[in-house]
Amino acid sequence: MTEAMHQVLIVEDDPALQSVLRTFFEANGYRVVAAPIALGGIRDARLYNPDVVIVDLGLPDRDGIEVIKGIRTWSAMPIVVLSARTAEPQRLLAFDSGADDYVVKPFSAPELLARVRAVSRRHVRGNLPMAILRLGGISVDLTARTTRTADGHEVRLTPLEYRILAVLARHSESIVTQATLLKDVWGPDRDDSGSLRVYIASLRRKLEVNPSRPKHIITELGLGYRLLLDQEAEIDDSIE
Repeated sequence: MTEAMHQVLIVEDDPALQSVLRTFFEANGYRVVAAPIALGGIRDARLYNPDVVIVDLGLPDRDGIEVIKGIRTWSAMPIVVLSARTAEPQRLLAFDSGADDYVVKPFSAPELLARVRAVSRRHVRGNLPMAILRLGGISVDLTARTTRTADGHEVRLTPLEYRILAVLARHSESIVTQATLLKDVWGPDRDDSGSLRVYIASLRRKLEVNPSRPKHIITELGLGYRLLLDQEAEIDDSIE
C-alpha cells in the first residue's frame, strides 16, 4: 500500500486546528476524515476503518479516552493522542487504554507526521511474524534466542532479557508502560520496577554502542520504554 492510499481520522473539536491538520495531511498524500466529537469519532472509525486515528482528549461530548476504549473493543488500528494534557497520570491512562503514541500540544507538524508513519509501520509489522530484530550491528533472533554481532560473535542474553525484548518488539516504536512490561514478563502479581530497570540497563550494556546514550532501548520518563529498530532510530533522530 502506498502512502497516498492511507487514510487518517482526526477527532478534534477545534475547527482551526482541524483545518490545519487536514491541510497538512492532505499535502502529504493522506485522505482525511474529521470528527469534532467523541461519538462521531467512534462512529467514523467503524464507518471508514482508517489506517490511523489522531484523537484529542478534551472533546465536548466525552473524554477522548472513551474514543480509544471504544475503538479498542473491536480494532487494533493505530491511535495517536494529540493533547494539551501533560500530566503523567493522563498520559499513562491513554497508553493503558490502548493509545500507541502521545504528542503534546503545541506540537511540530513534521514530528506528528513522523509518529503517525511510525505507528502505521508498527501496526503493519505487528501483523507479520517478527523473529529477527536489527539493532545497529547486532541481530537478535527471538525464536532461536540467539544474538550475534555483525562479525558473528555471540552476545549472551538471559531468558528474562529475551522475554523483555519480545514484549518491546511486539509494540516497537510505541511506548510500553512499566506496568505492561512487568505483567507480560513476570506475571500479573509482580510489581518490581527496580528489577525491570536492572534488566533494561543490562540489555543496553549488551546491545547498545553507547549504553549511556541508547539509540534503541529508549526510556520515556515516567511512562516506560520504547524499542526503536534500525529504521525507527533514524526517524527518532530526525525529530529531535
